[in-house]
Amino acid sequence: MWQYMTPGISDEYFIRGSVPMTKQEIRALSISKLRLKEDSIIWDIGAGTGSVSIEAALISKKGVVYSIEKEEDGIRLINENIKRFNVENIVVVAGEAPDALLDLPSPDRIFIGGTGDKMYQIFQTAITKLKRDGIIVVNGITLDTAYSANHYFKQKGYRVETICVNISVSKEAGNKTMMIARNPVYIITAKREG
Repeated sequence: MWQYMTPGISDEYFIRGSVPMTKQEIRALSISKLRLKEDSIIWDIGAGTGSVSIEAALISKKGVVYSIEKEEDGIRLINENIKRFNVENIVVVAGEAPDALLDLPSPDRIFIGGTGDKMYQIFQTAITKLKRDGIIVVNGITLDTAYSANHYFKQKGYRVETICVNISVSKEAGNKTMMIARNPVYIITAKREG
């Protein structure tokens, strides 16, 4: 069994498949932007393999993570990873946002890893349900998502910060080491003021 005290569990520890997964370095940064507390109520929208849900649940041990996923393969992987990491404070919600969000308890923190073609509807539900002083973190791989999230939350009176993260990872090439670039990821943090 592995031991860890900080966000950024190695990707190799998660059961994967063809379902998208937030990679270790991006996950660590995104979770740091969420500013989780021990008792946070968290929504992980578009949870994929559940990697963000797992890490959030380990930090917010007295809270609850609602892991929302619409794909059957993703739901299966989330459940497998919950067993693998032996976490008990994750509720898997099978369904598509925003409809799957409507009956959930109001969150302190929201992580949005995927929205499909319902971005604005998800954003609207998120700001309606988010508790006072809540934080929303959106990960996007396109300029369109970064612009749309930034613009939307600013218009709604949120304090917004956007960072673009470019990661390169080493790979052995014979007896030398080269760096392989991963796709840039935009991390948009929107904080509700008052």
